[in-house]
Amino acid sequence: MLAITLSSAARRLWHFLIDRVREVQVRRARYWELHASSREPEARGLTLLREWLSPEQRAQFDAERYFDVIGCHSGKRYRIRYGTSANVDELDDAGVPRMGWCFVPNAYLVAGDVMLAQKIALETNERAALAVANRFPRSLPSAPAFTVVRSRGF
Repeated sequence: MLAITLSSAARRLWHFLIDRVREVQVRRARYWELHASSREPEARGLTLLREWLSPEQRAQFDAERYFDVIGCHSGKRYRIRYGTSANVDELDDAGVPRMGWCFVPNAYLVAGDVMLAQKIALETNERAALAVANRFPRSLPSAPAFTVVRSRGF
């Protein structure tokens, strides 16, 4: 009986938490829309980006400020984070960023426009985009082991 009661309570708690997360996501989206509207070019860039995102990508972007795309040639998954440079991560099968890529348009654009250009490039011509991109490791290499060297007093 106690196990059934605990299971039922856990289920109710889980549903309660899911509802609260959804409320926070909606509030976060409203906050970004209100504050982005005060910066007109940035707001227009984000609006255009959101129009091009799939419903799944839009939900991911609203919740996490990044979205995932699939490369058209390799089928690899890339994560495009909010920003204008060094904001594309190549993900492994577990979804862990393994390699970073930096490629941007030649002109100054707001973050939403840059992210849209990156999305279109990876989904339509992945090879050409990565051919001009700078590649960098996402994790820092482990620090070398330092040994203590005792100096002789001269």
